[in-house]
Amino acid sequence: MKRIFIISVLIICVAISGCVLDQAPGKGTLQFSTSPEGAQIYLDNQYQGTTPSTLSGISTGAHTLEFRYSGYETWKANITVASGSATYSAALTPLASLVTARPTQSPVEISTQGPVVTSSSQPVVKILESQTTMIIGSSQTFYGTCTGSDTVILILYGPGAYKNGIVVAQPSVGVDNSWYYTWKPGYSLMSGTYTMIAYDKQKTASDMAIFSVVGGGSVNIAAGNPIISQGDTETYSGLCTSGAKSVTLTLYGPGQYANGVYIATLTLNADKSWTYKYKFDQSKPLGTYTMSVTDEQNTGSDSVIVTVTNG
Repeated sequence: MKRIFIISVLIICVAISGCVLDQAPGKGTLQFSTSPEGAQIYLDNQYQGTTPSTLSGISTGAHTLEFRYSGYETWKANITVASGSATYSAALTPLASLVTARPTQSPVEISTQGPVVTSSSQPVVKILESQTTMIIGSSQTFYGTCTGSDTVILILYGPGAYKNGIVVAQPSVGVDNSWYYTWKPGYSLMSGTYTMIAYDKQKTASDMAIFSVVGGGSVNIAAGNPIISQGDTETYSGLCTSGAKSVTLTLYGPGQYANGVYIATLTLNADKSWTYKYKFDQSKPLGTYTMSVTDEQNTGSDSVIVTVTNG
């Protein structure tokens, strides 16, 4: 009987020990939610997924929390994590509504261990771009406002060399809280989508500007037949890899076509190709015609010659 009692005590101790080991002393569990959902979560400047989400095993103590969502004001707060669980929720503010009013807001913590608290006022950063579509070889001006900091840090993310982000400038903030910077990257860019993020000097607040870069690549055109008869239809086709979404055809030739006549604007296919059939009807004079193709930003062009005969 005594032996059974001792074994029972040992089993209970092991069970209790297992429970203790399953807990994470000095760790907290955080639940995040935003309106709208899908905001990016950054804890201590480290990406942690999108809302709604739950993170466990967070060390207790001071941390920074940030919610980012394209088209909305960035939220950020200094938080203190305690053992147990807590919920952080934020109603994000659309950027359009910040033109007339930019109140300082912070996420609200709804904690199971204490009353609702809010963080203190934070710096506010705003960034805008001079053009949403930038042509390779041109410049782009970024500008905005910043309160609570005398410097803005600009970090650019995009294709190629900018994949992991590069600090491109640290413009000063004026006495009226405004700042600006003109970016002149030359012709080394790749076409694609870029994101410029503006931080205050301590990186406690941020905002982003998203823009596209087009150009480079090539534009070409080919004709089905170099010589056709009057009244026949010619098939033109080509490929455009300059980042444009469409190309424009212009026809040059005898008579009224001497200075060029607009023919059509064509939307590119998914594989960046295009095709167009053009009839050289009886009204077209005999002779040599040149069909020219240009991408929508005029960053690339090509042409092909077709001779129209009387058969």
